[in-house]
Amino acid sequence: MLRQRLIHPDILAALAGAGHGSKILICDGNYPASTILGQNASLVYLNLAPGKPTVTEVLDILLTAITVEEASVMDPDTGREPQVFQDFRRLLPDVALTTYSRFEFYEEAAAPDTCLQIVTGDQRLYANLLLTIGVIAP
Repeated sequence: MLRQRLIHPDILAALAGAGHGSKILICDGNYPASTILGQNASLVYLNLAPGKPTVTEVLDILLTAITVEEASVMDPDTGREPQVFQDFRRLLPDVALTTYSRFEFYEEAAAPDTCLQIVTGDQRLYANLLLTIGVIAP
């Protein structure tokens, strides 16, 4: 058993093969995960039950293993910012959120540099977060 908070073997394996600039998508339960998957991305289903776990719960654990230099979200058509974006900012206080339209976000998330896609049971709308792994200084 590992002594750190992140212990999921498939997620650890994907992160071990990733590096600076690799991307990780944490998506909500509405995201079309199986049909919009990057060619190099591992797909991990964590959606245990409706609402379990949330994207922010997964993010909180991932942040114990990686640094994040960029974060992107899907811009809602309504123009109103979803509350979940504030939760992302709280967990990523030094990282600005880049917004993409729905189809631009899908394109970014399915790019060849996406190494991991984690599906959650989050029921909040627009709770999709695309992270770019940063550098760990020596």
